Amino acid sequence: MKRRIVPGEIPTSDLHQYLLGSVSPRPIAFVSTINEDGKHNLAPYSFFNAFSSNPPIVVFSSNRKVSDNTTKDTLHNIKLNKECVISAVSHSIMRQMALSSVAFAAGESEFEHTGLTPSTSETVAVPGVAESPVNMECKVKDIVTLGEHGGAGHLIICEVQIMHIDEDIIEDNRIDPNKIDLVGRMGRSFYVRASGDAIISMYQNVGADPIGYNALPAIAKKSNLLSGNDIGELAALDALPTEAEIEIAKDAIKDFTEDVEINCINLIREGKANEALALLMVANEI
Repeated sequence: MKRRIVPGEIPTSDLHQYLLGSVSPRPIAFVSTINEDGKHNLAPYSFFNAFSSNPPIVVFSSNRKVSDNTTKDTLHNIKLNKECVISAVSHSIMRQMALSSVAFAAGESEFEHTGLTPSTSETVAVPGVAESPVNMECKVKDIVTLGEHGGAGHLIICEVQIMHIDEDIIEDNRIDPNKIDLVGRMGRSFYVRASGDAIISMYQNVGADPIGYNALPAIAKKSNLLSGNDIGELAALDALPTEAEIEIAKDAIKDFTEDVEINCINLIREGKANEALALLMVANEI
């Protein structure tokens, strides 16, 4: 049974947390800006993602506060000069990032409060975070206001002018996820560290011609043991088992007729989905 959540029928603060707990984990944009007096501002935003490579576009949202409907210094500064630097948040600076979210007085620098170091930019007047592994200097193309009430967002559409990436995190012209060691935001005060055992490698050739779910035998479709991931591995196979593979499966199934699904799950975990499908096809006919 699922709980029914209807926007407008529950407090915005509750809906906010349901959304953040569901759309999770989210990358964090550590956004630095500058005000009319030349004072630096630094704030984290987890309503953030990349949306285009050519032109290179990243978007984050600076929302109105649910509690009092006020907007943030970041939005004020960006409206003023249409520039920002978005820095990546690695595990090594996550506590300083969280500290920067405190509502310090306008004009006070979060760089000074957190001990983070401003780094000189090339294309904008705004500094980046020197301790961050990636800095993206951005010109703001547009600001889209989504509403006027507490919780409403302002989509800040940024075009990346230049990126600065630590050489230490690059491997074969690609960023190594373990070396960049990013942190993502979840609901409430929860975060996730995107490195080590948390990283899962799963390749899918988008140009493939998989057999698909409809080609699977009924025993697989009706199984209470095979997970959605198991079904996905079977359906992603490029071809059905050959007659020779079916004959091998007929021989093998004699040893575990009652545990065929469990054995197939083990085979899938071992990367032998084709053998598992052959066994399921044979079991389906028994």
